[in-house]
Amino acid sequence: MFDPAQLRTFLTVAQTLSFTQAAQRLGVRQSTVSQQVRKLEGQAGRQLFVRDTHSVQLTEDGEAMLGFARTILAANERAATWFAGTRLHGRLRFGASEDFVLTRLPEILDAFRRDHPDVEVELTVELSETLH
Repeated sequence: MFDPAQLRTFLTVAQTLSFTQAAQRLGVRQSTVSQQVRKLEGQAGRQLFVRDTHSVQLTEDGEAMLGFARTILAANERAATWFAGTRLHGRLRFGASEDFVLTRLPEILDAFRRDHPDVEVELTVELSETLH
C-alpha cells in the first residue's frame, strides 16, 4: 500500500519538476522531499525520476505512477469524506486577483471540486482594489 504523504510529495515534484520547489510548496525541507520520493521508489521497486543537479524528469514508470497516485489520493479523499459524515453543500462565492488566478488557483479549485462535488463555486476575478 502506498503512503498518501509520499504520493502527494511525488505529485508535487512531478508538477514542479523540482525537489526544491516541491519542498517550498509543501512547506517541508528539500531533504524530506528526497527521502519521501526515495521511499516511494523503493516501495514501487522502480525509479520514478531521472534527476541530476540541474533537472528532474519523470521516467516511464513515473508517468504511470502519476495516474495511480491521482487515483489513490482521490479515492482516499472520497473515503475520508464519506466516513467523516460531513458533506459540504451549498454555494461558495469568492473573489481573487488575476495574479492569483494565474498561479495555483486552478489546481486548488480542481481539488476542491473533486472533494466537494455538492458545492457550487462562484469565482469573481478583479483587481484587488475592486474586490475590496
